[in-house]
Amino acid sequence: MTPTHTPSAPSTTTIATEHGRGSDAVGTSRRARALTYAVLTLAVAATLMPFVWMLLSSFKTQGELLRDPSGWLPKSPTLSNYTAWLGDLHIGHYFLNSLIVAFVTVLGNLLFCSMIGYALAKLDFPGKRLLFALVMITLMVPGVVTFVPLFVMVAKLQLVNTYAALILPYLATPLGVFLMRQFMLGIPDSLLEAARIDGAGHVRTFVRIVLPLCGPPLATLAILTFLSSWNNFLWPLVASQSEDKYTLPVALALYSQGQNATHYGLLLAGSVLVIAPIVALFVALQRFFVQGVATVGIK
Repeated sequence: MTPTHTPSAPSTTTIATEHGRGSDAVGTSRRARALTYAVLTLAVAATLMPFVWMLLSSFKTQGELLRDPSGWLPKSPTLSNYTAWLGDLHIGHYFLNSLIVAFVTVLGNLLFCSMIGYALAKLDFPGKRLLFALVMITLMVPGVVTFVPLFVMVAKLQLVNTYAALILPYLATPLGVFLMRQFMLGIPDSLLEAARIDGAGHVRTFVRIVLPLCGPPLATLAILTFLSSWNNFLWPLVASQSEDKYTLPVALALYSQGQNATHYGLLLAGSVLVIAPIVALFVALQRFFVQGVATVGIK
């Protein structure tokens, strides 16, 4: 009869060794996680500190800012900087100008960039690769290079000091075209083919099939375009030559400068008013922004 061998139970030493290794691994993981959180907390604090200082210092007087510019809490808080913007300087008019320009620019980018991206991603036509190469080359060209020719073109069209001059040059951007094209490459061709079999043309397919699937990249493009338009300073400064067409950054730069010195309290209060809509927009669309960037990055 062949003897049977029963597996021997692990010894106490082996169990203790494995338990020790497991405890060391858990301890190392916890320390790594704690270190990661500490580094991220420091990074967030370093990022937010200038904004917190700006917000607190906007309630300081000009004299206090000059005496102790590095101080945090205002010794004599005042709302005079905000009342100056909301009263004498009529910030509401400049806010409306910025809102009109940003809103129309965002709508134009959502429409035209998605249309161009759809054509580059899903349609076949002569020169398609060349056109996409031109888009990428344009993406790498600094805006300052085209600044003078763009102004000459706007001047010849007699659009200087109009809303059209502030909006038309930015109705479609290379970054927006690239973003939409990369996302639409991931849309299954079977969906578009099924729409064609049902008799849908390109316009109907684009509106009824493609656009409803492009929520995340459209939200991302809307945020990026709004930020760019809202913070744009150099072009509105040149294209708008009267106060009734000034946008917020232009008004902020011009009216915070006195005859002999900069009014820092007015500048900080205006900066808070300028970035407040941006922060509100990002908080409202943060989920779509992160999803859109992640999705485009994967594709």
